[in-house]
Amino acid sequence: MRVTSRRRLLVVLLVLTVAVLGLDVSGRAGVGPLRSAGGAVLGPLERLLSPGDGAAAPDAQSARDALRLDQASQQSVAGQQLRELIDSPDLSGREFVPARVVGVGREGAAGPERVTLDVGSRDGVRANLSVVSSDGLVGRVVAVSPWTCDVLVVGSADLVVGVTAGAGGTLGSVGSGAQGEHRRPAGELNLTVVERGAVRPGDVVTTLGSVGGSPFPSGLRVGRVTSVDEVPGDLTPTAAVRPAVDLTTLGVVGVLRTGPRSTPRPALTGGG
Repeated sequence: MRVTSRRRLLVVLLVLTVAVLGLDVSGRAGVGPLRSAGGAVLGPLERLLSPGDGAAAPDAQSARDALRLDQASQQSVAGQQLRELIDSPDLSGREFVPARVVGVGREGAAGPERVTLDVGSRDGVRANLSVVSSDGLVGRVVAVSPWTCDVLVVGSADLVVGVTAGAGGTLGSVGSGAQGEHRRPAGELNLTVVERGAVRPGDVVTTLGSVGGSPFPSGLRVGRVTSVDEVPGDLTPTAAVRPAVDLTTLGVVGVLRTGPRSTPRPALTGGG
């Protein structure tokens, strides 16, 4: 009876999830509170419905064994990613909340535009905090529920990041490669220079920094220039940038903290 009840509950949750996702993709107003409420309910239930309580039927032993091996492999990968995150130069001296990517949102012209993390307001997470991986900037938090948060990733149509490029610190902004006069292949970013200065292939692009460090502190790796658009007389030179972070391999990330925590979940401090 317990297994049947759990299956019924899971079906109900899947129906609710599909309904919320449908509203989110449609862009209708008022979805924010619904997503927040859904996160508050589905977060704890995700933990409740997780395997390992011995309620499965005896003939599912082989499936359980395979699941344990898969979980062990995932934990090993997650542990390695966490160690790399702690040792990342971008996080030296910064406090952050470790998190896992548990969902990928809608796809845009240049790739995924949002991801969902397994931390929320109970972990001290709020909107407009930066999210980073061991490789660099992932994006910024745009929606928070008690147990989860949504992150708008670098390369999405709605996110523009102030940056500096090269050793000379040429000022510019980075946005989606699918927008602007020069369309980029999926996964590439577009750099627009806003001051006179030379930008060359190979130049490292980092965040310029926001007032108060939110949403973006300075010095986070955004990517590397791969090519410069040669347009005679162009007053705002543009260039293609390969993102520092590969979203297809994203697993463990850190939410940078700029304010006091509200729960006992520990924050980590990068080495350095």
